[in-house]
Amino acid sequence: MTDSNTDTTGATEGAAPATCAPHAGGGGAAAGGPKRFSAKRKLAIVQRLLRGESLEAVSRAENVPVHRLTEWRDKVLGAAESALKERERDARDDEIARLQAKVGEITMDNELLYAKIDKLEGGRPFARRRSKR
Repeated sequence: MTDSNTDTTGATEGAAPATCAPHAGGGGAAAGGPKRFSAKRKLAIVQRLLRGESLEAVSRAENVPVHRLTEWRDKVLGAAESALKERERDARDDEIARLQAKVGEITMDNELLYAKIDKLEGGRPFARRRSKR
């Protein structure tokens, strides 16, 4: 009968198992490089912090350094603040947009007229007018 804990790769009995918990040290995310989190996962972790879980407990549970958690939290709070600063649109915004379009239209007309004047003059300025005196 074979034991389910025996290693068939030829390793000695005292060797560590091939897989270990990420918090066990000497393996996990640190051995394979930094672990990447999606934006949704980061937001879920930050929400845990905002609900009152301790920074150290979340850091240990998620295997993320405390400084990284504080960066994420600060970014979320900054984004929330800027999102709340925006004001709602009103009738003035529509009027401003209409007037800006009108200014753009008039500016374009002026540029076209100046181009037409240059073309008609053939590159030479208007002739000087003599006074009638």
